[in-house]
Amino acid sequence: MDLASCIELIEKPLGIFSILEEECMFPKASDTTFKNKLHDQHLGKTKAFEKPKPGKGKAEAHFSLVHYAGTVDYNITGWLDKNKDPLNDSVIQLYQKASNKLLAFLYASHGAADEAAAGGKKGGKKKGGAFQTVSAVFRENLGKLMSNLRSTHPHFVRCLIPNESKTPGLMENFLVIHQLRCNGVLEGIRICRKGFPSRIIYGDFKQRYKVLNASVIPEGQFIDNKKASEKLLGSIDVDHTQYMFGHTKVFFKAGLLGQLEEMRDEKLFTLVTMTQALCRGYLMRREFVKMMERRESILTIQYNIRSFMNVKNWPWLKVYFKIKPLLKSAETEKELQQMKENYEKMKSDLAAALAKKKELEEKMVSLVQEKNDLQLQVASVSSKQSKCDSIIYALYKLITVTHIFRYL
Repeated sequence: MDLASCIELIEKPLGIFSILEEECMFPKASDTTFKNKLHDQHLGKTKAFEKPKPGKGKAEAHFSLVHYAGTVDYNITGWLDKNKDPLNDSVIQLYQKASNKLLAFLYASHGAADEAAAGGKKGGKKKGGAFQTVSAVFRENLGKLMSNLRSTHPHFVRCLIPNESKTPGLMENFLVIHQLRCNGVLEGIRICRKGFPSRIIYGDFKQRYKVLNASVIPEGQFIDNKKASEKLLGSIDVDHTQYMFGHTKVFFKAGLLGQLEEMRDEKLFTLVTMTQALCRGYLMRREFVKMMERRESILTIQYNIRSFMNVKNWPWLKVYFKIKPLLKSAETEKELQQMKENYEKMKSDLAAALAKKKELEEKMVSLVQEKNDLQLQVASVSSKQSKCDSIIYALYKLITVTHIFRYL
């Protein structure tokens, strides 16, 4: 979809708007002169401008514009008068000061826009009766809108009209298809289908589709994402002419990515089923072992009960039950005798330990006494040593003085 030629025809310097504003400046200009200028300037020179073909039931038209969606006829009757009839600034000011509150409210925004425009000029004064055509105001507003759009990141929502009668639940297929074709949606889809509309970064592709054949990418080895993606796609049973490798992404033609998704879903279904089967098998094996243990326990209990029922009236068993408590009492007497022997042994060991403790305490007292005596002897020796040092120091001074007198 390319509307550049049509846009240039409307707003370029010698376009329809420029000629319209030029004609508005001449007092003797008319709709006929405006039409003649348009035909002289553009007819036969651009494909977007045509002379309308007369037809039955059609309104009179003076020129036609060839848009992408189709050809639109225009009637220029009264364009000059309408274009020279803008809202004058003085009139707007009068409307803003009107006693009718509704009228003042409707034109309050015009005043705010004028003040903002005047404030943007440093020290400039706005002329009250300045002439400005409707087309010039439109082009100025359109320029501001495009500047805002270029400075932002706009997102557009395409709205489709389902029917022209505004009936809920009614879908006119021809009308919807026509809108999709005029909006360029069908053209974009056609272009994408001819090329590679789907693209994925190598790292994301490797992470998502590695499950298709994980054996080609060995674990524990560092492999470049691009090489890993090439190996992975080469090992999969797909049409190898339906994809291409770029610097950072792998590109797919229409339909191949959906096929890969189906293969991935089937592989995941197989892996999940296998995992569930292994888990169920493990749990059932554990349950089977418990069942076998319970079965063996039941058989053992049954065997013991049957054996007891068979011998419960046996005379020797009755004798055994009577002798068994006596055997237990004999064992109790033996345990008491053993405890008495242990008590006697521990008592003798305690007496020996106490005697040893008393002996060591006596030795401790004698050692403390010897220690005190030695400390006293050391103190007396140290006092004698200090006296000897003082005597030696006095002798040293005396010898020194004697030598001094001898030299004198």
